[in-house]
Amino acid sequence: MLQLKRSILVFAGLSIICGLIYPLIITAVSQTVFPRQSNAGIIQKGNIIIGSRLIGQQFTRTEYFHGRPSATDPSYDAGNSSGSNLAPSSAKLLEQVNARIEKARQDYGLPANMPVPADLVLASASGLDPHISVEAALLQAPRIAGERKIPQSEIEKIVLQNTENPLLGIWGMQRVNVLQLNIALDSKRI
Repeated sequence: MLQLKRSILVFAGLSIICGLIYPLIITAVSQTVFPRQSNAGIIQKGNIIIGSRLIGQQFTRTEYFHGRPSATDPSYDAGNSSGSNLAPSSAKLLEQVNARIEKARQDYGLPANMPVPADLVLASASGLDPHISVEAALLQAPRIAGERKIPQSEIEKIVLQNTENPLLGIWGMQRVNVLQLNIALDSKRI
């Protein structure tokens, strides 16, 4: 009986520590140190939530920049975040990537020998990456300029103004957040 009593006390103590105290401390620290990230990076226009700068969203209209393919295609369902779990040697993955390459070549008028940026044809590990490379964004500039009837140089300037540098100048690569880029594009009156 003594063992049962001790076990229950240890269980109750660890439940309070791990299930209540620890999460409250971590929440307080994250809200203090990283308030934007811990609140999902919500972007609002007035009282309307436009989206999150941390989660990729699907843009299908031709006058907008398009992000990476989602592993949860086509929904970009944040509740279903995952990679495709297909091995690099998978025939299904190869088929998906080849179809995306052909679509990108067709959408952007690329010749058969021109490489397509990987982030336009490969889903990210989470399937919800909000960023694309600067190269992928600039590749879309002619299409957007044509759709919006504005000079391509203006679109390229917007891309460069919204380019994020690697973390501390060494981790990662230059990238562009697609949602923020499209918001900047809509707010630019050319």
